[in-house]
This record gives sequence, C-alpha cells and structure tokens, in this order.
Amino acid sequence: MKPKGYKILKAVHPNAGIGADYRRKLDHAVEKMQRSYTYFLKAQYRADPPRMAQDETPAKKLERELRRLGLQWEAEFAKLAPKMAKWFSQSVETRSTLAMRKMLKDAGMTVRYTMTPTMRDVFEATVQENVSLIKSIAAEYHAQVSGMVMRSVAAGRDLGTLTKEIEARYGVTRRRAALIARDQNNKATAVMTRVRQQEAGIKQAVWLHSLGGKEPRKTHLANNGKLYDIEKGWFDPDPRVRKRIWPGELINCRCVCKPVVKGFS
Repeated sequence: MKPKGYKILKAVHPNAGIGADYRRKLDHAVEKMQRSYTYFLKAQYRADPPRMAQDETPAKKLERELRRLGLQWEAEFAKLAPKMAKWFSQSVETRSTLAMRKMLKDAGMTVRYTMTPTMRDVFEATVQENVSLIKSIAAEYHAQVSGMVMRSVAAGRDLGTLTKEIEARYGVTRRRAALIARDQNNKATAVMTRVRQQEAGIKQAVWLHSLGGKEPRKTHLANNGKLYDIEKGWFDPDPRVRKRIWPGELINCRCVCKPVVKGFS
C-alpha cells in the first residue's frame, strides 16, 4: 500500500538484449576452448596413447601438455575478461540511467545524472566481479577436464568414452556461463538503478516479484507489492539468508522494484 500523496513509478527491468549478448560472447569463448581441448586430446591419443598400467611415461607427458593447455586458456580468458566486463558494465550503466531518466521525466521530474563517485564505485565493483567470474570459467573447466582425463587413463578407458564425458562437461560449462550472464545482468541493473534512485532523492520502493522461475523464493513472493526503504533494503527472513537485501541481489533473484515518489495526489 502506497502512502497518501505518493505515486508508484514503473520498474526498471534488466535488458534482455544485453543479457543475450553477454551470453553469446561467453558461449563463443567456451566453444573455442572446448574445441581446443577436444582437438588436443584426440591428437595426443592418436600420436601416443597413454597407458598408465604398462608405461607411465605417455601419461605423464599427457598431464604435462594438458597443464600447458590449461594455462594457455586461462591466459586467453584473463585477456578477454576485462574487455567483456567493461563492455557489459557500461552497457548496463547507460541503459539503467536512461531508463531512470525517462521514468522520472514522465513523472514530471527532471534529474541530471552524471558519473558520481558512488556510481563510479559501483561500476568498478561490477567490472571486477565480472572479470573474476569470466576468468573462473576457464580455471574451473580445466580442473574438471584434467580430472576426467587422468581418471580415464587410470581406468584404461578409450578416447570415445572420454570424449563423451568432456562433451557433457561442456554442457555444464555452458549452463554456468548462461547463469553468470543472467544473474549479473539482474544484479548490475538492480544496484545501478538503486544508486540512481537515491541520487534522485527517492527513499522508498515497492518490491516486485518476477512471478517466474520453477522454485520462487517464498519470502520474496510474500514480500511482493510491499514497501521497503531503498537505503536500508528489506530484511529477508529466510533462515538461509536472514539479512537485509535488495531486489536482484541474491543469486538468480529476478525481483525488481517500483520507486515511490511524492508530490502527487
């Protein structure tokens, strides 16, 4: 229920196009990495099949070369991460700022937004978080694939079996990349929008649940349509959380908010 003399504005939702572009960029990098590992393993098995039981030398050579490949791809993702993270953060900042400006203008309010120190801090934090997440994709993929390869060698499995296992791992990595793109789009949009709301002097907002997802958070669903303090956030009573949070903050949270402004009857 809104206070008398206030008006509830529209919510700023994460931009689906930015999220889709982010996912495509990650998908492209992951696919290249997958092809590289598959090509490498096929070449190694054909040239010098590892035989752990009879002769450890081929297996040790494979492990050494695989480690070298892992370092190569970690370096590739480390090079890619800053550019992609900055592009993503800039896209979200520009879009969320324009959306807030238009929303306030439609409500009869004019706000001149600039890159304030607070927004700069949020922007840089978003960049760094995404750099870390992007880099982690290659490191995690290598650790998993390396383990698969060594276990396969020890068990005497053939290349075909190993290739199927790695293909399955590729699917897991793609799904994680998709989660990163979706979740970061939610988080970045939410936090940048919150900063812009506070800079416009907005104190309260209405929590808005997405009403989607297979397993919605019950506490978030129960909080749908309720007022909360933008500066303090809302206390989530879920036993697994039990702290003040904001829409879109928790992983996979798709909640947003509708700012409440005064001056209307």
